[in-house]
Amino acid sequence: MTLVTDTQALAAACERLRGANYVTIDTEFHRESTYWPQLCLAQVSGDSEAWAVDALAPGIDLAPLLTMLNDPTLPKVFHAGRQDVEIFLHLSGKVPTPLFDTQIAAMVCGFGESVSYETLVGKLVGASLDKNSRFTDWRRRPLTDRQLKYALEDVIHLRTVYERLSKDLEANGRTAWVSEEMAALAQPSTYITEPEDAWKRLRLRSTEPRFLQLVRNLAAWRECSAKSRDLARGRLLKDETLLAIAAHPPKTREELTRIRGVSKGLADGTTSADILDAVGRALAMPREQLPARPKIKKSDASTQPMVALLRVLLKAKCEEHGVAQQLVASTADLQAIASSEHSGVLALAGWRHDVFGADAIRLTQGEVALTASKGTVVLMPLPDPEK
Repeated sequence: MTLVTDTQALAAACERLRGANYVTIDTEFHRESTYWPQLCLAQVSGDSEAWAVDALAPGIDLAPLLTMLNDPTLPKVFHAGRQDVEIFLHLSGKVPTPLFDTQIAAMVCGFGESVSYETLVGKLVGASLDKNSRFTDWRRRPLTDRQLKYALEDVIHLRTVYERLSKDLEANGRTAWVSEEMAALAQPSTYITEPEDAWKRLRLRSTEPRFLQLVRNLAAWRECSAKSRDLARGRLLKDETLLAIAAHPPKTREELTRIRGVSKGLADGTTSADILDAVGRALAMPREQLPARPKIKKSDASTQPMVALLRVLLKAKCEEHGVAQQLVASTADLQAIASSEHSGVLALAGWRHDVFGADAIRLTQGEVALTASKGTVVLMPLPDPEK
């Protein structure tokens, strides 16, 4: 069991992994009050050794680790690694590619929806995990042997999980499927919220153009401010308070204090000036420059039967191919296909098209029907009515 606490030891450990077939990676971090995850521990395992880097050790420079993770010839293996990747993207400015996510690979291999690491370890490694340290405050030092054992087990068992899944993917001819998914995870935009898009995170209660512009301005200001101050969005301004300000736009600090959720400290501080500026710019914007009212797709009774049929087809196809439904098509995808709106529908592209999308279109166009045969759902070709 190795804990790396200084830069020289870290450089030596990374050097020993030069030329490895792959490395498995996991992190322990803290994020309750910050915008960016605070890395506390990084666990790394190669073919024959595993070690943890104490990212909070005094004077340690993580440059050797980041250089290794940015090596384009070294595959990096994560499980449900979005937050891990976000950490390294923030620290180095790069996504650690090439990468492989075992949770996505497991969904392709028929292990179900968003399969947990604990489940994979049990099924593929035949081991059980000690989860008593799951809720550790990883900022506290010193770390105990039990904490380190817990942390390192995640990357040690991940080696076997990765190798087993890789063999299954190759045997089933699905390596390219996972490669498509990894291409999306390799994009920095997957992890970065641009200020102008921050409003999309919110659940809006109105589509009135002026209200939308107020929400956009406030959300963009909050995103920029939270990022620059490394402060959690909710610590700066809660979603419900932001929406309340947009619904009842204040022009003065006094009016701001009357809005539910706005504390006196918030209204009296420098933040209030930023809020009032964002509100003022939205109120001053000419009506013709306001965002268009989004088209709300009302529930069309005529498409609901088709959506129901598509759900049956999706379930049947995913069972046939042994792949998780969640990975193939979303409810929004099914609704779009039922409405013959195919542009940008993920379920109609790449390997998803082969598994489900092509037959989904045939079903909506009346070329096939669903029927039952020996207890399973199958597609039955229909005659062309024009012939």
